[in-house]
Amino acid sequence: MKKFKFKIRGNAYDATIKSFENSIVEIDINGTNYKVHVEREEKKSKTPRLVRAKVKTSREDAKIVSKIGKLVKAPLPGTIFKMNVSIGDSIKMGDTLLIMEAMKMENNIQAEADGVVKTIMVKEGDAVLQDDILLELD
Repeated sequence: MKKFKFKIRGNAYDATIKSFENSIVEIDINGTNYKVHVEREEKKSKTPRLVRAKVKTSREDAKIVSKIGKLVKAPLPGTIFKMNVSIGDSIKMGDTLLIMEAMKMENNIQAEADGVVKTIMVKEGDAVLQDDILLELD
């Protein structure tokens, strides 16, 4: 309960707020109980909306790929830390193709199948987004 003292036209009043639910207030003024409807203006949250322009990269043409090869895509956004393969290398399933730094951790990108490295779309230090094509295997 909150107690207030106020004056209206020189008359002193003691007010006690008994309850406040939704917009109805039960208030005791000098021993007389009142139910009062309180009108409030609803505040709308002003959450900012982030708008980003599309990033133009040199990898746009890398999305047009032959149907024959197996694509190795970035599992999450990050930076290419170290390349372990080069074009023409034979690889086995489970070999680490490259190391990618994401969220301050080094992630090994491994081959999901046997094959030969056909094309490499990135180099050390490149920033990549999720699902960007990193390598193509034959």
